[in-house]
Amino acid sequence: MSDIDKLKSTISKKGGIARANRFRVIFTPPKTSLLNLNLETVISSTISGNFTARNLINDPRDIDMLCDSVSIPGKQISTIDYQSHKQSIKIPYGTIHDDVSLSFILTNDYYMKTVFDNWINNIVDSDTYTVAYKKDITTDVIIQQLDEQNTPIYGVKLEGAFPTTMNEIVLSNESENTIQKLNVSFSYDRYKPEGALSSTGSAIRSALSIFG
Repeated sequence: MSDIDKLKSTISKKGGIARANRFRVIFTPPKTSLLNLNLETVISSTISGNFTARNLINDPRDIDMLCDSVSIPGKQISTIDYQSHKQSIKIPYGTIHDDVSLSFILTNDYYMKTVFDNWINNIVDSDTYTVAYKKDITTDVIIQQLDEQNTPIYGVKLEGAFPTTMNEIVLSNESENTIQKLNVSFSYDRYKPEGALSSTGSAIRSALSIFG
């Protein structure tokens, strides 16, 4: 058997190759209610002729559908150098978590921009400059790798996550056929790998949190 045949056999035994474009992101921003109470957005949608009854509902699935890209974060072991006999060795003492970057497609109602405008303003009030308690501005973010049938095969839960950077949106006459996107970076307290079953449970709990 050739090496390529061995590779094909191994891939087949493991259920196939994971696809980078098969993923799901689920989270509910803090203080989000089931009803869309943003009057400006409703009026704007009505004027533009895009208003439907669905505009009045904050559907957690909308965030997932509009997420264009996301990374499963890495993890780094922190070490110190220890001089042992005639050589230096590294001693682990902790972990460092990478921030997570997400990209969202912007619709004509600027839905995702409004979501993060409100979230970031709740973290640091733009009028009074008061800072909220951390427990009031964090949520869990679930990132899932899906198979070809959209079934979760692996997931991570970012506990205590909140946005730390919302990047600029560039407007340009040279970008006539360019889709507008919003890039956001999250920090979080804990990175928790999850299997297919536990990740599905976390996703359901996150989606249901909007019901209070």
